[in-house]
Amino acid sequence: MTTVLIVDDQPLQRYGFRILLESVPETDVVGEAAHGAEAVRKAAELRPDVVLMDVRMPGMDGIEATRRIVAAGDRSRILVLTTFDLDEYVHAALRAGASGFLLKDARPEELLAGIRAVAAGDAVIAPALTRRILDEYAQNRPAPCRDPDEDPRLTSLTDREREILEAIGKGWTNGEIAAHFVLSESTVKTHVGRVLAKIGARDRIQAVIFAYDIGLARPNAG
Repeated sequence: MTTVLIVDDQPLQRYGFRILLESVPETDVVGEAAHGAEAVRKAAELRPDVVLMDVRMPGMDGIEATRRIVAAGDRSRILVLTTFDLDEYVHAALRAGASGFLLKDARPEELLAGIRAVAAGDAVIAPALTRRILDEYAQNRPAPCRDPDEDPRLTSLTDREREILEAIGKGWTNGEIAAHFVLSESTVKTHVGRVLAKIGARDRIQAVIFAYDIGLARPNAG
């Protein structure tokens, strides 16, 4: 059972999400919030597995709420809902620690799958957003302040783990990584887990940020 907190300033939108989530046995809506401050308070109180977070809300927005929930060290993982014309919010949410991004026009099955993935510790980005997010994030990041090979987090990786990190930075899925390196997906999953642990990343999205910040990944690198 995956517990979910729904955060959206539109009552009808919250109602629609609740109806959808309560229609499947594996999700349980434990609460709703109409703005960021309420989301932070209820996340601390209810400790949901996943917070379904709107971005634009009156008062504290979804980005600041995400930042505060993540900074508090709560177990909750954040799945942000966004639109194509809000890319700047996507970049800010990456920094804030969100674990996933979906478009508000996602199909019901895509939203449910995204919630399951985030709850399981994976990261999810709407396919239509993935390359755009990576490229725009890379173009707006500051230049690496030192040689990547001098970073102790990178030097702690084996050669294979470094290759896996580079592939994660390109936005490749486990299946794509497995096919490229002729490995089983279970082996890739093990490598990914070790990479995340060594670089101190919560999930694949944070690993992408690390790869770009350190200069290991580049826009349109393949």
